[in-house]
Amino acid sequence: MPKDAPRVYLITPPIADFTPYPLLFETAMAACDVACVLLRISADDDGAKERVVRALAPMVQRHGVACLVADDPQWAVRANADGVHIDGGGERLQSALRTLRPGHIVGAGELPTRDAAMTAGEAGADYVMFGGPSGAVPHAAIVERVAWWAEIFNVPCVGYARELALIGDLVRAGSDFIALGDAVFADPRGAAAALCDAARLMAPTPEATE
Repeated sequence: MPKDAPRVYLITPPIADFTPYPLLFETAMAACDVACVLLRISADDDGAKERVVRALAPMVQRHGVACLVADDPQWAVRANADGVHIDGGGERLQSALRTLRPGHIVGAGELPTRDAAMTAGEAGADYVMFGGPSGAVPHAAIVERVAWWAEIFNVPCVGYARELALIGDLVRAGSDFIALGDAVFADPRGAAAALCDAARLMAPTPEATE
């Protein structure tokens, strides 16, 4: 388990209409220690994507929270985001690193093997993420991979929790950040209630290890 409690890495649903998100982000920042927000955009063209990021990134950054966008380094920079998250590693990750480093964050996810994760870390990724919104990786495999990484490597790791109840496993495994998507945005009680529960589960208290 890390010395300090992990922090929240918040992953949005695919966004077409950004208008509900300013209030949602304000609520989220007040409820929990959010380190990063990853914007996933479902708009059809680069111009529309850029408008979404330009509208939302300043609201995130105003709280001292990093704002990343998924997949495309070029419009991430044009829209003044803090960096990009690349799924899959390989040449796309290498290209993002060449384009954005050292001034921006480049994270790597959807890394199917230990070798792929090590290659991403050695290439200079700022973090590696295990699991993700696709749900393709079983929870037990995410926990195993986080524990392996945390034991050996200094590059921060992010563990994805599909449900709030799974956070404790990732905390005990040593995740530096806990990624939350639908566990927050699809919670019928609202994002603030979900994030308050997440904060409690991540806190370095007996509650977090129950």
